[in-house]
Amino acid sequence: MGHAGMAATAVRYLRSVGAATVAEPVEPLPRPDLRAVGTDERLPLDPAEFRRVLGNFASGVTVVTSPGTSGPDGEPPAGFACQSFASLSLDPPLVVFMVARTSTTWPRIARAGVFCVNVLGAQQSELCLGFARSGADKFAGVEYEGAPVTGSPRLDGVAAWVDCTIQTVHTGGDHLIVVGRVEALGAGADGVLPLVFHRGLFGGFEGFGG
Repeated sequence: MGHAGMAATAVRYLRSVGAATVAEPVEPLPRPDLRAVGTDERLPLDPAEFRRVLGNFASGVTVVTSPGTSGPDGEPPAGFACQSFASLSLDPPLVVFMVARTSTTWPRIARAGVFCVNVLGAQQSELCLGFARSGADKFAGVEYEGAPVTGSPRLDGVAAWVDCTIQTVHTGGDHLIVVGRVEALGAGADGVLPLVFHRGLFGGFEGFGG
């Protein structure tokens, strides 16, 4: 007897004993109540503790610059000190840096559409502090020349430089994530070691590469 024959026999038997042969509608189970987690239910995170712990991650130090514009409404070159810089992609060649949404320098870089990342050398901590300040002429007394493709300031004496156009910008909490396409790049003179920032202090590598 095939499957169809067995099914017919089962139906005939169920009918002979008065059992229902058509399934009754099944009532769906009640859906669980869904709700967002209340802010009072989250473990509070102290911003000072966040900075203290993340400060254990040593990072390089850069200055991100962009060229000025000419004309009656022209702007001078812009720049700011930046620790949150990294390479992102080899093909295509991309780099990334993060900047606070409250930055007054970022809108000028965004309008320029280009930037140069200057990787500071171990002896350039004062230069970094100058570009970390706001409300002052950050380029006063600073020697630089235009990067080969974008014309963004390429600072003298840096360990390396990366000349970029802005590829895209993403949001990331209270920061913006800026992706740049690398147009040109180069390293400083041999023996220029990078500036390092760790636990709120500047430092460098002694005998790096030895």
